[in-house]
Amino acid sequence: MSHHPINLALRFFLELAALLILGIWGWRAGEGWMRFFLALGIPSVAAVLWAIFRVPNDPGRAPIPVPGILRLALELTYFGFATWALYDMGATTLSWIFGFMVILQYVTSFERIRWLLKGQKSEP
Repeated sequence: MSHHPINLALRFFLELAALLILGIWGWRAGEGWMRFFLALGIPSVAAVLWAIFRVPNDPGRAPIPVPGILRLALELTYFGFATWALYDMGATTLSWIFGFMVILQYVTSFERIRWLLKGQKSEP
């Protein structure tokens, strides 16, 4: 199920939505020139961390290989921060919906989660 096209599309949508949420939160959190720095910097840092700290064979190349548990912690922190940012901006209902969609995506990706937690060397 974790490689099903609908699940992969949901995950991709959630990743992009989280970047957008973090950018909007950064814009609202700052004032003056700091708004631009936060609105562009926070999502950029998140995207770089997401791209370079990877588990080998998940899929693609891992610029900096990390254990599965660390990758899972990074992902949960990323999505958790985006969910909290929505809540902090006053979009309580939207934060619940986003958080539920993240949980749904991870539940339907249980094979990948199990693979990350076991630390296997082969592809999930």
